[in-house]
Amino acid sequence: MKHRYLVLGAIALALASAAPRLLATNPDPDAAHSAAASEGFLEYHPDLRWRKIGLERYEQGKLDSALQAFIRSSRYADKGSQAMVAEMYWKGEGTQVDRAQAYAWMDLAAERGYKDFLAVREHYWNSLDNQEQKRALVVGKDIYADFGDDVAKPRLERKITQGRRKTTGSRTGYKGALTVLLPGNGNWITLDGEQYYNDKFWQPELYFEWQDQIWREPYKGRVEVGAVTELGTKDADAAGKSD
Repeated sequence: MKHRYLVLGAIALALASAAPRLLATNPDPDAAHSAAASEGFLEYHPDLRWRKIGLERYEQGKLDSALQAFIRSSRYADKGSQAMVAEMYWKGEGTQVDRAQAYAWMDLAAERGYKDFLAVREHYWNSLDNQEQKRALVVGKDIYADFGDDVAKPRLERKITQGRRKTTGSRTGYKGALTVLLPGNGNWITLDGEQYYNDKFWQPELYFEWQDQIWREPYKGRVEVGAVTELGTKDADAAGKSD
């Protein structure tokens, strides 16, 4: 049975169109306060902060610094940024082409079972030769050791928890004066000043559940490439192992 998988260019477009921007929209005395709160949100959500920076640099053609920004975001368990790192290694953007590294990063991006990233991971795997496949499994061990959820999630949890402590008692005074635009899977998620303080952004376990909701569904604006033979379950599981 044959399936047509999306190329990661579709994911890159989805991320770019949903770049996390935090904007104060009301021209009133609370605007400066709102802008400060926006910056504070990114300070305590470095996954989104560094993804935003990476996308800005990518769009400016500063590919080497964009790659470094995506890697920094990846340290905070951002699966979208990890997918961007994979794509940049695959294409040789901001770095030399390294398809083994690209597979290992995409395997990491697919760690939580997001369908789009799983599909691209299998496309990558089937494009590697035997030597590249062997090397991908080796380099994947080091990547998981520093960027896997077991170590990356706690880094982000500490930052979010720190931010939650500082926002306590600051939930009144400019409700509605702040519009927060957060990244979705190819769309914008708009929050007002009150929703800004929703527990799902300041309780780590709820935050990761929110991320899962965003990435779990396949991106609807997918780009299709040539047919790829579907792997059997056992083969796919074996291909996805990096340890």
